Amino acid sequence: MKLGLAMSGGGIKGAAHIGVIQALQEENIKVDIVGGTSIGSIVAALYAMEYTPNEMLKLFNYFSKLIFKNSAMYTDPRGKKLLSIQAGGLYSGENIAFAIEEAGKYKKIKKMKDLKIPIVIPAVDLRDSEKYVFTNMEKINDKYLNKADISVAVRASSSYPAIFAPCIYNKHKFVDGGILDNIPVEEVKKIGANKVIAVRFKLNKTSRTIGLRSTLNKSIDIMFSKIEGEEVKKADYVIEIDTKDVNPFDFKQSNKCYKYGYLQAKKEIDNIKKMIYKED
Repeated sequence: MKLGLAMSGGGIKGAAHIGVIQALQEENIKVDIVGGTSIGSIVAALYAMEYTPNEMLKLFNYFSKLIFKNSAMYTDPRGKKLLSIQAGGLYSGENIAFAIEEAGKYKKIKKMKDLKIPIVIPAVDLRDSEKYVFTNMEKINDKYLNKADISVAVRASSSYPAIFAPCIYNKHKFVDGGILDNIPVEEVKKIGANKVIAVRFKLNKTSRTIGLRSTLNKSIDIMFSKIEGEEVKKADYVIEIDTKDVNPFDFKQSNKCYKYGYLQAKKEIDNIKKMIYKED
């Protein structure tokens, strides 16, 4: 039996995925196949590179200091910073690719095909409005890409519209995979998982929205929650993590999110084991 783990997007909340992996490993529960969207793709890539949860969290914290450094803004003659229409986002997103490249160098891994653990990473192409899946497995059809660098796959899946500029790869113009598939349960099953644990974040329906930032955060949470609806029904088990009122773009809260994920998985570990060892 091969166990899959599908991890959703959600900004810094994605550190909770690392906590879940830590909890599973402490119980000798091996994840054989991984999939992740947006921030979930970063965790999936690091896991497939065979980093430990402790190493992943350290890298995650390191990445967070890099990701928002390369601005795609320009300064007008009056000194005001304006978003470049051509750039398509507040930040270039190239530091996402750089961070993954650096993680891969240490493991002597560059291409998706270099990964030994099966992986899927969805992204959406603005040019044809279709979902594409980066993987290290055999192509199921033309929508599967298995020759890309890992850094390209993660950069593509993490390119949240208006925040990060789209990722240009060959003839494609990719943005965040969460637009169409924020938690790739079905894709994880397609590449061989018999059972899949899905990890998502609880929608805080009562949180207040004051100002632009909190309005944006709440809008993102609602959108992702609705997109995930049908996909999570395909999972064999769903871990829903309450990250309270964590701002998905506040990268100082990664350790807190890690703890939320770890504690929630520990709380549900007996039920997870029952699901895994239950005969179909």
